[in-house]
Amino acid sequence: MAVKRYEKDANVRRAKRVRTKIKASGRLRISVFRSSRHIYAQIIDDSEGKTLVAASSLEKGINNGGNREGAAAVGKLLAERAAEKQLSNLAFDRGSYPYHGRVQALAEAARDAGLKF
Repeated sequence: MAVKRYEKDANVRRAKRVRTKIKASGRLRISVFRSSRHIYAQIIDDSEGKTLVAASSLEKGINNGGNREGAAAVGKLLAERAAEKQLSNLAFDRGSYPYHGRVQALAEAARDAGLKF
């Protein structure tokens, strides 16, 4: 089923609003993308336009990214990789997704593993 034009526009506006507030803070951001089967997270430095750390449910050792347990595993993996590069004070960019379900599980797992946002 095709997404209605006004719904797609609302998602874009919501993501842009979240991103604008985060970029104004000047901190590195954790960007989250989720599909129906997988979830991806990156730590991005907007001043240079570079991805510093990335993790996804496609990697070995993570069985399923389509549920909360898989999302939590991605969050933990992202936090471990960020700790290796000594990144801690970040901002969480949920994009247009509500802070609920897999997005929330990823964020809480990253916090439990030591990231501060």
